[in-house]
Amino acid sequence: MKLYLLAGEPSGDKLGAALMAGLKELAPDIEFRGVAGPLMQAQGMESLFPMDELSVMGIAEVLPKYLHLKRRLHETAQDCLDWSPDALLTIDSPDFSLRLAKLVKDKTAVKAIHYVAPSVWAWRPGRAAKMAAHIDHVLALLPFEPPYMTKAGMTCDFVGHPVVAETVATKPEVHAFLSETGLNDAPLVLVLPGSRKSEVEQLGTVFGDVVSQLLAAKPEARVVVPAAASVAAAVQDAVRNWPGNTMVIDPRDDPAAEDKKRAAFAAADVALAASGTVSLELAANATPMVIAYDMSWLSWQIMSRMARIDTVTLVNLIVERNVVPEFLGPACKAPDIADAMLGLLDDKKARMDQMAAMNSTMVKLGRDGDPPGLRAAQSVLQAIG
Repeated sequence: MKLYLLAGEPSGDKLGAALMAGLKELAPDIEFRGVAGPLMQAQGMESLFPMDELSVMGIAEVLPKYLHLKRRLHETAQDCLDWSPDALLTIDSPDFSLRLAKLVKDKTAVKAIHYVAPSVWAWRPGRAAKMAAHIDHVLALLPFEPPYMTKAGMTCDFVGHPVVAETVATKPEVHAFLSETGLNDAPLVLVLPGSRKSEVEQLGTVFGDVVSQLLAAKPEARVVVPAAASVAAAVQDAVRNWPGNTMVIDPRDDPAAEDKKRAAFAAADVALAASGTVSLELAANATPMVIAYDMSWLSWQIMSRMARIDTVTLVNLIVERNVVPEFLGPACKAPDIADAMLGLLDDKKARMDQMAAMNSTMVKLGRDGDPPGLRAAQSVLQAIG
């Protein structure tokens, strides 16, 4: 059996590697070809060209590279056609992935599979119908997504979210982290201002004001900010004006940063986070949280009118009630956010309610079943037939 794979960014590479491991377990004779990152290459696949060439986001970033990306698109499509695989499997990166699927499907009847369903439940529902013109089968990360895909004419399986397979710090690891950093028994506040520079710059001042008000009410508290390497410099700049002795976990100069981040997630009493999948990382650690996010006035006007849901937090969506407080757009105000966080710190029942919802979320995302990579592999083999 031959499977042509495409991953265009690190998160897709991670999904692809777990899928490949599952496929090799279930179908040892399977062959792989396509475009991959280091994790998929470690599973035995040689990349047609460096995956990093496709890791481009935003109109301003894409335009200068448009012609090069177009050449890579046609090169990849021809390579797939020449190899004649049993299926083409694209992973996320919808702009490149779905164009590739169209080029391939225009010339062959090969099965086309896409990993990660578009969030049509949140906005732009027409994307599913457009996708169905070139995609046969979808692997979904969220349990409520398959009906949206099948309604558009594709088959779809929920295969579990990768967050359920992430390593969570043990109690001894948490204790060692608290002891080594001098945090000990102080109330621990985790602040996560985003993984993009624009997010850190947009939210840094507001989050700093929240920290000021928290420390005014609870001067014994300590603040920890785990930073992604890509935004570590921006995070360091942002916290420079924050009060207190904020600890930044900076992976650029700390080989143990990932271990410290896991321990901080597990140790935190409450977290303030920008909206995004980080809410699921917090949920996996049963960390009570408040979500806040801001954007330009124009972006807010557009997004708020296009949205089909009244919450952006996946925990709220999965348990179908707004248990995690959100402060979005015009509501992203420091006094209100600080009050919500202090409320969580002071109200054990509110914390326990969130934690119960988080446990339910992890179960619904597949925590007690087979690993998502194996479930995805089973779905792929069944789709290929």
